[in-house]
Amino acid sequence: MRDKPNILFIMYDQQRYDCLSMSGMYPVKTPNLERIADNGVYFEKAYTPIPVCTPARQALFTGKRPEAYGGLWNPHIVFPICDTPSDGYLWTRAIKDTGYNTAYVGLWEADSGKSPLQYGFDSFVGRHDINKIIAEKHPNIQYENGYFGESNPVPLEDSYTHLTAKFAIERIEALSKLDKPWYIHIDSPEPHLPCRPSAPFDTMYDPDEIPMWGSFGETFENKPYIQKQQLINWELENRGWDEWKHTTANYYGIVSQYDDAVGRILDKLEETDEIENTIIIYTTDHGDLGGGHRLVDKHCNMYEDICRVPLAIRWDGHIKPNRYTGYVHNCLDVAPTLLSLLNLEIPSDFQGADISNELINGLNTDGRTYAVSTYNGQQFGLYCSRMICNANYKYVWNLTDMDEFYDLQSDPHELTNLIYDSTKAQIISDMRLKLHDELKRCSDPILRWNAKQLLNNRKL
Repeated sequence: MRDKPNILFIMYDQQRYDCLSMSGMYPVKTPNLERIADNGVYFEKAYTPIPVCTPARQALFTGKRPEAYGGLWNPHIVFPICDTPSDGYLWTRAIKDTGYNTAYVGLWEADSGKSPLQYGFDSFVGRHDINKIIAEKHPNIQYENGYFGESNPVPLEDSYTHLTAKFAIERIEALSKLDKPWYIHIDSPEPHLPCRPSAPFDTMYDPDEIPMWGSFGETFENKPYIQKQQLINWELENRGWDEWKHTTANYYGIVSQYDDAVGRILDKLEETDEIENTIIIYTTDHGDLGGGHRLVDKHCNMYEDICRVPLAIRWDGHIKPNRYTGYVHNCLDVAPTLLSLLNLEIPSDFQGADISNELINGLNTDGRTYAVSTYNGQQFGLYCSRMICNANYKYVWNLTDMDEFYDLQSDPHELTNLIYDSTKAQIISDMRLKLHDELKRCSDPILRWNAKQLLNNRKL
């Protein structure tokens, strides 16, 4: 009998917090993700430390904000990437060193020069391996609709979502026969654009029945210049909801498709009698605009669409089912929490919080009262932002443009920027101070030159 739990870490790319059954906000069906959330803790106010693919994952594997070591953006876009420091302590390697068999399946973006094998994983089936299988079986597939997505002629069983699940299931079957506990990390690029669901998920959602995003009425009045410029960069200025609704239907479809793949993995855990002895973590790197604010993808904004994320943790018999309404930073807090659950030492330089007490004891709002996300530029050049939000308000410090301030209670879709509202001046000042303190705690280098700008409520 093993004395340590298995670990199943499930991460999907660019999943909106409001496009899951658990949110109750949009009509997306994810019954299998509900199996994780309803039998564990679902975090209603989880935020990514940074809404960009690679640095979010780097934050996960290092336990630190990417700015602490220079991991600021994705590789191969405009600027060279600073890889995750992998020569020192890594919590994934620490788990392996305690006797775990480890495996990594799917997307790997934390380090452009090293693979998961240098991060404490015994085996690795990567994106290239899975894409090669698809290309060999279906060599003449051509897609025509670019980033906006379309139906995928690749059969479901040969799709990326389900091949990823297949390899994960094979690892579960193999490792469950051994005497040691296992840690399997699954990372998949869905529902990152372009969304191309296979049948039957390609027709699961009728575009005419999909509600318009609440933020689709964006006018960009009194907003940073770069946001409206993004419409021009992406040639979206004339794209209406009659076009966007088809993209949204594809997004819904691929979310439900990968949920089906997750269901197969959970079924295998039950079949092998491993589910009760497995810590299951589900989250994402960040959200997706997909037409929200009339924009696409992410970048150059700090809206809820991309900064707020899903997070659920299940461990039957140990974690009390709960809806947690305190604030968490998913890719920062998971590592110290997991180490605590395994009774392993948490490094003193980790910048996330250990929320294991909240999980085990069913606590609710004793943790953070706010969240902070950062952004450092991508695709069209440098554009740095720092965001702080609480239950009522959001303040965004844009270093090279006007700042933003939103009343999340009266304006949940963040359409009206109140940064120049004199009645909000004291609230804005207080939030700036809290933001400054968090950035200083996490050694954000942006403060070296701009702390006075932030604290004095002015532009240099």
